[in-house]
Amino acid sequence: MMFVMPAPLLEVVIPAMYGIEGPALLAGWAIHQFHGVVLGLVYVALVQFGPLREPAREFTGAIGLGVVYGILTTLVLAALVMPLWLAAVGFPAAPPFPNVAFPATIVSTIGHIVYAIPLTVAYAMST
Repeated sequence: MMFVMPAPLLEVVIPAMYGIEGPALLAGWAIHQFHGVVLGLVYVALVQFGPLREPAREFTGAIGLGVVYGILTTLVLAALVMPLWLAAVGFPAAPPFPNVAFPATIVSTIGHIVYAIPLTVAYAMST
């Protein structure tokens, strides 16, 4: 994350979502990690109580769900929610809506997939 996120996303943009003026690298890092924890809990709730419970318990199903979850988190949160949130808090450099830029969106998607696959596999192994 530290090496692939384009500056100033981690140290300025993410903290700005919570009203923290940057650069604030530690705050950006902590907030992004917190988002990861919340997304992990959301995944568990979705598969535990939804129709994907059985595929989520199998290794191949978990891999597929990890790829899909990584893509969805990028499309919904990074492309749609983040620019609206930043505009709502008055961040002057808010990205356009929708926030789809290349290669940044591809890098973000890969990062979210790299996060999601171990999450979904860990869930499958624990059930």
